Amino acid sequence: MMFVDRKDAGIKLARALSKYKLDDVVVLALPRGGVVLGAEIAKELNAPLDLMITKKIGHPSNPEYAICAIAEEGSPVCNSAEVAFADSRWLDDETNRVRAEIKRRRETYLGNREPQSIEGKTAIIVDDGIATGLTMFAAIGEVKRRNPKKVVVAIPVTPADTARRLKAAVDDLVSLEIDPLYLGAVGAYYEDFRQVEDDEVISLLDSVATR
Repeated sequence: MMFVDRKDAGIKLARALSKYKLDDVVVLALPRGGVVLGAEIAKELNAPLDLMITKKIGHPSNPEYAICAIAEEGSPVCNSAEVAFADSRWLDDETNRVRAEIKRRRETYLGNREPQSIEGKTAIIVDDGIATGLTMFAAIGEVKRRNPKKVVVAIPVTPADTARRLKAAVDDLVSLEIDPLYLGAVGAYYEDFRQVEDDEVISLLDSVATR
C-alpha cells in the first residue's frame, strides 16, 4: 500500500479508527511525523491531541544505530544483545542526556501546557511508520504507566513480525497493511515523505487545540 503523504495516511487511518468514536479518547502522536497523522485522527474522533515523545539512544560507535529508546518517563527499552556490550556508566549518562532533550522538545512544542490525562481513557498512540519498534514499545510502556482503560496503536503499515509483538503488548493494533515483505524503510510507503519541521508540529497541535 502506498500513501500520497502523511496527511493521506492520517485520513485513511482515521477512518479505520472510527470504531472508537464513542470512546473517551486521547490521541498521542510521536513527533514529528506522527503528528501529521495524529491531527487527522483527532479531528475525526473529536478527541484531544497530545504528544508521546520518544527518542532513540544510538550505539556509542554508530549513533545512527539504535540500541535503546526512551519516553518521557520510565526505563529505556533496549536491544538486550547490544546493551550487554555497552558501558553501564555511558548508558546512564546517555539516557539522562536524551531525557533532557525530550523535555526540551515538549517545551518547544507545547510550552507550559500540561499533558493530557489518559487515566481511564482509550489512548491511541500513532506514528507515521515503524521499523525496529523500539520507540513504539517505549511509548507503550510510558502510556501504560499512566493507567489508561485501553491502549491502541495506530500505524499505516507494519512489518508482520513487529505486528505480532505489538498485538501481544496492546489492546488493539490498527494498521492498514501488515506486510510480511516489509520494504525496510518507512519512506518506501510514501510518495512524499519530506521531513516535518518543528513549526508544522506546533501549528498542527494549535489547530486541533483551538477547534
